[in-house]
Amino acid sequence: MAAQLSPQQLAEKHRPTLDQALDAVRTRAYWSPHPEHPKAYGESAPADGLAAFQALRGAPFALDQPGTDGWTGDEISPYGPALGIEYPHADPDVLLPAMRAGMGAWRAAGPETRALVCLETLARISARTHEFAQAVMHTSGQAFMMAFQAGGPHAQDRGLEAVAYAYQEQTRTPAAADWSKPQGKRDPLELRKTFTAAPRGIALLIGCNTFPTWNGYPGLFASLATGNPVLVKPHPRAVLPLALTVRIAREVLAETGFDPNLVALAVERPGEGIARTLAVRPEIRIIDYTGSTAFGDWLETHARQAQVYTEKAGVNTVVIDSTDDYKGMLANLAFSLSLYSGQMCTTPQNLLIPRDGIATDAGEKSYDEVVTDLAAAVTKLLGDDTRAAGLLGALVNPGVKARLDDAAALGDLALASRAVTHPDFPDAVVRTPALVKADGARKAWDTDGSAEAEAAAPEVPYLSECFGPVSFAVAVDSTEDALDLLRRTVRDKGAMTVGAYTTSPATERALEDVCLDESAQLSLNLTGGVYVNQTAAFSDFHGSGGNPAANAALCDAAFVANRFRVIEVRRQS
Repeated sequence: MAAQLSPQQLAEKHRPTLDQALDAVRTRAYWSPHPEHPKAYGESAPADGLAAFQALRGAPFALDQPGTDGWTGDEISPYGPALGIEYPHADPDVLLPAMRAGMGAWRAAGPETRALVCLETLARISARTHEFAQAVMHTSGQAFMMAFQAGGPHAQDRGLEAVAYAYQEQTRTPAAADWSKPQGKRDPLELRKTFTAAPRGIALLIGCNTFPTWNGYPGLFASLATGNPVLVKPHPRAVLPLALTVRIAREVLAETGFDPNLVALAVERPGEGIARTLAVRPEIRIIDYTGSTAFGDWLETHARQAQVYTEKAGVNTVVIDSTDDYKGMLANLAFSLSLYSGQMCTTPQNLLIPRDGIATDAGEKSYDEVVTDLAAAVTKLLGDDTRAAGLLGALVNPGVKARLDDAAALGDLALASRAVTHPDFPDAVVRTPALVKADGARKAWDTDGSAEAEAAAPEVPYLSECFGPVSFAVAVDSTEDALDLLRRTVRDKGAMTVGAYTTSPATERALEDVCLDESAQLSLNLTGGVYVNQTAAFSDFHGSGGNPAANAALCDAAFVANRFRVIEVRRQS
């Protein structure tokens, strides 16, 4: 197909946005080109987006890519209805060589053109945000507003952030240089040198069920912007959002004169386990993965030919030492525990509370009072079913429900979960969070660190991730013990987020030291409209890459720089 969008047209349209993104990652100030409010997309956009989503249901998802050897797909919305969409199933022996065929022209296009093509793709995705919101909602179980924001503008921001970092790192080295070395009375030695950002090879994106676009876009656009073809392997229960992304990316590539096979889709048949097969193929040189620790560890061990970026499980902790806004703290924590039914990799799990209580602006509060008051704050927040459904969304899979149903076996329930009836989707499984009391005495978790002692120690439920709406109010003997338990948890299990409440400058410094030592992102004394489980693109780093929860951060220079290598050519002048 002949190019319909020239490099000049792309530059006129998107170069200002790229420049603003580069400035934002430098200043870390708030900025976003993607509107958060549904009304910003036009009066007819909500209805148009819903109609577009409904038109996709019950039909094959056309995608003209090589190697199609059949059709597959069995997505069922967590809100009840089956989507009934069939996707092309690809033969990797045919598809992967076709993806490599376009690499030369894509590499030769250079960092700026690649970045601008990515921005055109993001702009087209943004224009269809309402359609994507429906797709994310009905594959992840997120409530509509969260699916709209996290699955739309926030995901697009993260994709754009990755493009900005990719452009910045690729252009750090000049494209060409004249080199001259003086030799005294003799003529100088002179060379003409060129430096090209050369991609590693095909990137494999292994999508997740809960945040298919938010977690998927950083890796997808980081790889594409650095010259690598991207094979997108969605989670089998959340194919549609990434399939739409692939379709749009292929259209943009074709219209800008590049091979559309630089982006392709690999949907697995039930039980096929295609991610494991693809991950070790020699053509795959980069892998981005979000999901379980077990498979993340397997990828890091076995996909030796690839640069592997993983976000796995962690145990997120909040240390509650003291507060000067007790009511605000409780409200903030209640919202954080409830948002998307705790099905976020950043949701707090362990709340470490001194057994003797805490100092607050409302007077001294015992451990039991803090726990009771927090349970009451959650109950009040979720007391109305319509409001609760809009905040909780639906449980994403039966495993989450099973863990919630088993919460009573983990300890005394300070807050039992209850079923919520969704006003629009009566078949949705919607449940409020459970809060479990736990004993955090040092003898329960502190060993000498030897393998023998660890093996002999009794199982402590709060020392492992319990994904979903189950959290633990852990009674510790002191703030010092809370800091030690926090350190051990982050070091051994990892954490995407750490939160803390304290009025003590010394405790605040100690918390910072723990998080700096163990590479964990820390939020202090959040009592307003910012929550520990939310991060802003261009300013906040999602994960650190320095503890077991993830080996990369979204986004920083390290996330993009090893997706390409600089290749030098020297010529005698």
